[in-house]
Amino acid sequence: MQNMLTIISNALCRITGRNVGTRVVVSRSFADFTPQATFDIKKCDMHRLEDGPPLKAELTRDQGLQYYRTMQTVRRMELKADQLYKQKIIRGFCHLYDGQEACAAGIEAAITPSDHLITAYRAHGYTFTRGVSIKEILAELTGRKGGVAKGKGGSMHMYAPHFYGGNGIVGAQVPLGAGIALACLYQGNNQICVTLYGDGAANQGQLFESFNMAALWKLPCIFICENNKYGMGTSVERASASTDYYKRGDYIPGIRVDGMDVLCVREATKFAADHCRSGKGPIIMELQTYRYHGHSMSDPGVSYRTREEIQEVRSKSDPISLLKERMLTNNMASVEEFKEIDIEIRKQVEDAAQFATSDPEPPLEELCNHIFSNSPPLEVRGTHPWAKLKSIS
Repeated sequence: MQNMLTIISNALCRITGRNVGTRVVVSRSFADFTPQATFDIKKCDMHRLEDGPPLKAELTRDQGLQYYRTMQTVRRMELKADQLYKQKIIRGFCHLYDGQEACAAGIEAAITPSDHLITAYRAHGYTFTRGVSIKEILAELTGRKGGVAKGKGGSMHMYAPHFYGGNGIVGAQVPLGAGIALACLYQGNNQICVTLYGDGAANQGQLFESFNMAALWKLPCIFICENNKYGMGTSVERASASTDYYKRGDYIPGIRVDGMDVLCVREATKFAADHCRSGKGPIIMELQTYRYHGHSMSDPGVSYRTREEIQEVRSKSDPISLLKERMLTNNMASVEEFKEIDIEIRKQVEDAAQFATSDPEPPLEELCNHIFSNSPPLEVRGTHPWAKLKSIS
């Protein structure tokens, strides 16, 4: 069928002198695309493991389009957050995730919605992959009542079922994640906890205390270091005597993964999740990734690294471009199809931004609400010792 369409197209070109090839491409049916392909992926470095993740990954067309949509949505959402911050509509701290999208998309592709996830303050991407809408995320960033935390949490404090948010204290989420994994073990529900932290938090003492307890009790916890090469404005080489973060657990097995390849992340996370579910205890993953923006919006990101370095990563290792190129090369999708997805995502983000800038801020009487979940109304001391506010959940 495809050959016949090509013959007709070429004939029309000769007759009319016009190129109608684009129309032929647009009219392609799903049957014309490769439904599934197998790709070679980068080998993981391993610590205290005899076997590791596979060296090949299967990808279906539907999976590929879903991963692309997820990563592109996070990218566009973060670029919009950048714009809103520069317009002073988003205030306070704001740490963007663009460049690291393959980490979130790959991890989510390998675990279930009933598994648990907790991360650091660069949390917008995981908030989206855990099921929160773009509208609720951007409205939370702008402090509006339609935000996921009703405008009172902000950039670092967004939550969803089985998602315990970002945390503003460096490394503080790691012992919390170990505690969630302890609850999974105690309840015997075959669930795991994915506990994420950055290379800047990797030298925190509380990490090693958590590693020790997790190993002793064989907790079903995947400790994941998102190594984006810089903790705030300091390169990993200047901050860490050992930059082999996957070996930092010593007695805990570890793997180092290409965090810019969604398939590498997915296969490594599947391997790690199976390890935890089988009762072998915790495992450490180091995802080698890169952030395109500065540490936070107050950091231009070019005083401690060059623009050329950033551009080189963008041109050679961008996670979205890598997946797109794989699919196009293997006839799993068309250029037009990706363009349609991009247009759709841009519209969703623009609509969400419109809501996030027009929705009202939460009223003052709701200031103390939702202190506890599912609790009866209680009195909370207000702005001075004699003022009382009523809190409801």
